[in-house]
Amino acid sequence: QVRLVESGGGLVQAGGSLRLSCVASGSISSINRMAWYRQAPGKQRELVATISSGGSTTSADSVTGRFTISRDNAKNTVSLQMNSLKPEDTAVYYCNADIVSYYNRNIYWGQGTQVTVSS
Repeated sequence: QVRLVESGGGLVQAGGSLRLSCVASGSISSINRMAWYRQAPGKQRELVATISSGGSTTSADSVTGRFTISRDNAKNTVSLQMNSLKPEDTAVYYCNADIVSYYNRNIYWGQGTQVTVSS
């Protein structure tokens, strides 16, 4: 079974940096779009950033200039470098990927990793 495993969450002071990583494993033929989402308590899950198989990226206005998404296709990994963190960035961050496995295309989610930014 395809699975996504995240790491890198933790507690950081405002203005600090954190790097999240997510590795996809299992029987994978190809990975299309990969993305990071986040969900704060009492809020809807929101899209943070995306990266295509070719490396094109998008990011939410609230994080543009501070967060950078990247991927390593050889390692089936997607990362999110978060700089100049703000308390409002506090949320559970989820890895997401559009993956083809045995000719079946599905969206997969990681388990989520907590990011807490103190003021």
